[in-house]
Amino acid sequence: MTYFADLSSRQVAALADGSRVPVLLLPLGAVEPHGPHAPLGTDPLISRGMCERAASRLAADEDVQVLVLPEVPYGVTRFAAGFAGGIHVGEETLHALLVDIGAALIGQRLRRILLVNNHFEPAHLVTLRRAVETLNFAYDGRVALLDLVRRRHAQRLTEEFRSGECHAGRYETSLVLADRPELVDQALMRTLPHVPVSLAAAPPEGGFREMGMSEAYCGQPAEATAEEGDATFSTLTDLLVEAIRELARE
Repeated sequence: MTYFADLSSRQVAALADGSRVPVLLLPLGAVEPHGPHAPLGTDPLISRGMCERAASRLAADEDVQVLVLPEVPYGVTRFAAGFAGGIHVGEETLHALLVDIGAALIGQRLRRILLVNNHFEPAHLVTLRRAVETLNFAYDGRVALLDLVRRRHAQRLTEEFRSGECHAGRYETSLVLADRPELVDQALMRTLPHVPVSLAAAPPEGGFREMGMSEAYCGQPAEATAEEGDATFSTLTDLLVEAIRELARE
């Protein structure tokens, strides 16, 4: 029983009174261009992959029951303006959706919800953090965000991730190669030049084009490998399992 939506209503009703603490994972991301080589759904794909791996790792745990909620694939993605495929939703829309989802679950005594996000546009992250605060203070939830850009998490990830050159570069492309290699145009990927643009220094009102990302990627996707993706997924799963256990103790 990994997926929340695969349960019956009766099974969900029994979760709060079970012997294992239920922790629900909500995969998040954005549908937006990831270079000419990688899929629009790269971000939610990575979030979902993390959640599935963490749920599998904790499947036999005696203390925690992990369930993966249906993902929310849309996010704040103004940076992608002008490229085909970007689907932007506004901050208030995303905030309202996340609060409604969380409140519905908290109302069923499923208070521990962990947001798992892999879309790092600053306005998107601010919205996620605000939704967590709303759910915890207005609805008495036990909601958290695994915030990968926080220093203590980022320092355990790859050099490219820490540099900020990680939109559809080596870091993200490796993760997609590890999970869904058929979605990557690998022949094209190997021809792409290094684009030394750090999203960490992105101007608030900028976009990919304004930052110098003429093909909607930065970093070095040509160096991506499935092996690196597998190793990174292992680290991401470690971080997520640690966050799940921390949330279960609250």
